[in-house]
Amino acid sequence: EPADQVCAIHDCAKDVIGTEETEHLEYRPACFYVRKTVRYKYGCKLCDGNISIASLPPRAIDKGVAGESVLAHIITSKFADHLPLNRLEGIFKRHGVEITVSNMCDWVGVSADLLKPVVDRMQALIRQSPVIHTDDTPIPIKSPSRKGSTYNGYLWVYLDKRGNVVFDFTPTRSRQGPIAFIGKDYAGKIQADAYSGYDELFRVSKVTEVGCNAHARRKFEYALDSDPVRAARMLALWGQLYAIEKRAQEENFSPGQLLAVRQAEALPIFSEIRAALSEYQDQVLPKSPMGKAIGYAMNQWDALQRYTEDPELSIDNNAAERMLRMVVIGRKNYLFAGSEAGARRAAIIYSLVAACKANGHDPFVYFSDVLRQATTWPASRIDGLLPSN
Repeated sequence: EPADQVCAIHDCAKDVIGTEETEHLEYRPACFYVRKTVRYKYGCKLCDGNISIASLPPRAIDKGVAGESVLAHIITSKFADHLPLNRLEGIFKRHGVEITVSNMCDWVGVSADLLKPVVDRMQALIRQSPVIHTDDTPIPIKSPSRKGSTYNGYLWVYLDKRGNVVFDFTPTRSRQGPIAFIGKDYAGKIQADAYSGYDELFRVSKVTEVGCNAHARRKFEYALDSDPVRAARMLALWGQLYAIEKRAQEENFSPGQLLAVRQAEALPIFSEIRAALSEYQDQVLPKSPMGKAIGYAMNQWDALQRYTEDPELSIDNNAAERMLRMVVIGRKNYLFAGSEAGARRAAIIYSLVAACKANGHDPFVYFSDVLRQATTWPASRIDGLLPSN
């Protein structure tokens, strides 16, 4: 106010002696904009023909209205932020732009086809990895024969230690899924749960099975209500195993240190677990929650303690389970895939979204960049487009 700018004591104007700044957070909604490419035409005044014009820059969708940033936004919104396309259609209308669900489906399909070579390359690199984590989850598929009905297809996730992640779709949970993806000539280590579908892969190849202690521990957690004393003791023992891993991570153990502490401290705990399992096995019913937990641990015993032999191995398969969360959350929103072809396209996009997250990238920025380059990028340099690079 003017009165505040005058000194009441000396009756003179006050001087500016500094400022105070106060910040608060505001929000500006995202917006669409039109980018116009202008190409000059050149012609000869002495003749009607011989007109020259530059070619259009390469586009992800040739002659399409959608730019690469729009495609990246749709992909990120659905597969990273779990927004079904019908919700996106409503959001776009609020911005004054009408894009139908069918158009967006087509755009996602074209984008997935462009990006498939990148995912194929990640699959090849995963097959070369000494350790592969894998898990699976169902994805409902709309049945073409019966209106309104669905059946379960499956998305299998495979990842290595170098930031490569690939989702693979199969119409059933057949044992042929892992065999087809990994190959019979693979001779590394596979870390997975105890699903019997992997048994055939272990039988026909030189793969070494590595168990998941999180699965084994979880079985005893389920038994807490019906058998609290025994289950609590088993959970405490597994807690000691995880405490070793936490300490190694916090203190940044070298591979040699990690192997040494596992051999010196984890193996005696496993011996105590084995003794307790043998003691409890004859005291509980096989079909009880406790009996099932004991049976799971005994059947997987060698695989569960195999991580103590190699510092490159993890105590559990949680890395693969975390990757599946985006599928689980997504299917609660979009409910089902429209077809098996749609599920395969989803697997391609999920692979790259997961790899972006594993390597600390913003999926929108990644897709915007790669879709602009995919049509002209040489196949011999495909590694340059991988999220891990």
